[in-house]
Amino acid sequence: MNNIQAEELVIGINTVIEPNAVIRGLNGKAKRIVLGDNCYIGEHVQIICDDFSLGDYSKIQHHTNVHGYLPCSIGHNAWIGQYTIIDSIGGTTIGNNCGIGAHSQLWSHIKYGDTLEGCRFLSEKPLQVGNDVWFVGHCIVSPIVAHDKSMAMVGSVVTKDMNYNEVYAGSPAKSISDKVGPQFNEVSVNDKMKIMQKYLEEFGLNETKIKIVQDVQAMDVQDDITYFNVATRTYSKKRTKEEIAFMKFLLPARAKFVPHLF
Repeated sequence: MNNIQAEELVIGINTVIEPNAVIRGLNGKAKRIVLGDNCYIGEHVQIICDDFSLGDYSKIQHHTNVHGYLPCSIGHNAWIGQYTIIDSIGGTTIGNNCGIGAHSQLWSHIKYGDTLEGCRFLSEKPLQVGNDVWFVGHCIVSPIVAHDKSMAMVGSVVTKDMNYNEVYAGSPAKSISDKVGPQFNEVSVNDKMKIMQKYLEEFGLNETKIKIVQDVQAMDVQDDITYFNVATRTYSKKRTKEEIAFMKFLLPARAKFVPHLF
């Protein structure tokens, strides 16, 4: 693969990288590139970063640009829309199950003005995005902390930290959760069991290959059954064809699970 240059390269199973995508370091080979299973890197994507990792079932759509001096880590089940910019000059960490809508820009630095002439605006700061965060689209994000389950509506300009499970909108973005409510409602474990059983039936699988559980102790690692634990949102990754097909059926909006660490 001439379009990928890395000293350490790990690519998971069933991962598709379009031939005109470019993955490399800032000055030649990257030090480390890790792409999980069942990922997709779209046309004309540029990942120019010395240390980059992407979790399982994540998708980076066409003409997206990821760049920076410091490591950029993106978790499982990410959806990154076309023409997005992710800057990691100050270091960027994006958790599991995050959505970044098309034409969004995520920044970890501000740098241009002549400091000799007295420009005061020069900084590099980590951008930290938690789990289940959603930037709906056309969002511009400063180096902030976006806590788990926070959400920014389309066109938001985010300059301050986003609180847990709050919804933001505007320029500069402010919380509107008092008007529209949170991104996520509480769902009981029992209700999650019922919903997942319904999904399993809808998909047409019985429990010979996939089982829905709510107890870690029920997740037997010795057999070839994939266990989906609704209490922990994890699954016992076996890479069976049934597991992969069911995961793709669940994504992006029915349910998101990440591998269980035994």
